[in-house]
Amino acid sequence: MDKFRGSLLAGAVGDALGGAIEFEHIDAIRARFGPSGLTDFAPAYGKVGAITDDTQMTLFTLEGLVTARKHGTDPLWDVRAAYGRWLHTQGGPPVKAEGWLLEHPGLFSQRAPGTTCLSALYDKDAFGTTGDHINNSKGCGGVMRAAPVALWSEDIDEVFALAAGTAAITHGHPSGFLSAGVLAVVVQQLLAGASLEEATAEARGELIRWDEHEEQLELLDLAVQLSGRGKRPTAELVETLFGGGWVGEEALAIGLYAALAAESLEDGLLLAVNISGDSDSTGSICGNILGARDGVEAIPERWLEAVEMVDVLHESADEAASTFGVYA
Repeated sequence: MDKFRGSLLAGAVGDALGGAIEFEHIDAIRARFGPSGLTDFAPAYGKVGAITDDTQMTLFTLEGLVTARKHGTDPLWDVRAAYGRWLHTQGGPPVKAEGWLLEHPGLFSQRAPGTTCLSALYDKDAFGTTGDHINNSKGCGGVMRAAPVALWSEDIDEVFALAAGTAAITHGHPSGFLSAGVLAVVVQQLLAGASLEEATAEARGELIRWDEHEEQLELLDLAVQLSGRGKRPTAELVETLFGGGWVGEEALAIGLYAALAAESLEDGLLLAVNISGDSDSTGSICGNILGARDGVEAIPERWLEAVEMVDVLHESADEAASTFGVYA
């Protein structure tokens, strides 16, 4: 269970690190923090260690999965309902309370929620799927919340399809939901004891079975190739080869590249967020990966003590442990 808890907590830490510099160009980041860029939490949303919508939606994904496992119901419907509860925390319509998250006032904060997520969820009758696309968006709002799906099953096909399905609820372009499938399988395999290279290879093998995978595959392979050559990520290299991480295939590739190239979890998170782009999402994805590999003990204590909603993160990890048993 320590590894899943590590994935959840490190994802939140990466999110909080990146949230302070999201939307900023690397030149502005270095001007603020020095040549190395950001190296620690900085104020965002009026506090230090603040999480963003990435961690909020990750928590609601987990809540939906826990509900489905406890009740023996369709996980996609329960995750969709959980996203409706998240929408309520962002000023959306009232909903029936389920789970534990609506009991925490701190989640009722708007932290730059994605417009695609908001628009897709406001129509309560809309339900995007991998076969019936709700829109043509490939924004990274689907992949950045998908890591908890790793707990659902030991079956790679099932985890990939379910993660892709949770992303397709709001993001209809294949690169918007296939990236979620890749991340969930990588985390699943890491929890099972695979190396990061082995986990990535397993996820790749499942990715290529899906239609319209080429865009994601190209950047996934590039991330693996560069890390294998010992090439360290820099903001300039990332922007040239992967873009800013605003869309699914880019965010996943950047987060994975940073994880593969990192000397430690701390190093990986700082590599992932010091870019000109969607720093909270790339940091969150990298944290999900390295936390699943290295566990809670690899996360610097100064970040664990300062990250917002840490009690809710632990409570959610406890719910996962009690519900999923061996999968957690």
